[in-house]
Amino acid sequence: MIIIDPYFYLLAVPAVLLYGMAKGGLGPGVGALVVPLLALVISPVQAAAIMLPILCVMDIFAVLKFRGRFSLQHLKIMVPAGIVGIIIASLLMGHLPPDAIRLIIGVIAVSFCLNYWLRGNQDERTPGGRASGYFWSALSGFTSTQIHAGGPPISIYLLPQRLDKVTFIGTMAIFFAIINYAKLIPYTMLGLFATQNLLTSLLLMPLAPIGVKLGYLVLQKARQEAIYRFFYLALFASGVKLCVDVFL
Repeated sequence: MIIIDPYFYLLAVPAVLLYGMAKGGLGPGVGALVVPLLALVISPVQAAAIMLPILCVMDIFAVLKFRGRFSLQHLKIMVPAGIVGIIIASLLMGHLPPDAIRLIIGVIAVSFCLNYWLRGNQDERTPGGRASGYFWSALSGFTSTQIHAGGPPISIYLLPQRLDKVTFIGTMAIFFAIINYAKLIPYTMLGLFATQNLLTSLLLMPLAPIGVKLGYLVLQKARQEAIYRFFYLALFASGVKLCVDVFL
């Protein structure tokens, strides 16, 4: 039996479209807002379980959109470290307080954005070192598995490097496609894919390619600087939301 609560779908339909737009071009900071939004009407765990199959479908369309438009150099660092983060998070699943993780990631994201805005050299490109890439990518895999907030850590690594807007989103698309499909293993082992969750995912799944297409259209039409300003604002908003969730 699928979820029949109309209030759930009142939030779920725009949430799925928004997450698709994040995959297609609006950036992971936007996507980090979706599971907390659904958690207003169902449990966060159930919201995450319903969203993951939909995200995997979105990933297929996002990867097709950005084929050949990604940084292999960055992915060679990001993917292995992200997988390590998933493994660690899976071993510790249920043993760490989610609120503590939310607060730490939220404070880091907000501080990162405030530092960027206040230092006055917003057009400066900062090369990312390998150590930085390994750390933030592993943390992204970890937080994506534990609390579905992998966007802020990986954004902290990639945003200062000011990649071309399409390359930036394309690199994110490949990274999170691999991360999300890898997360299917621990989620299945933990029994999160109950029949109700899977049927509800299936019902919402046709919205996945529509959202990705809309996000990609926005990305193509927006100027590079406008897109980057939006990325930082979305990252800041997701950081604030993670902090607020701890105290609500």
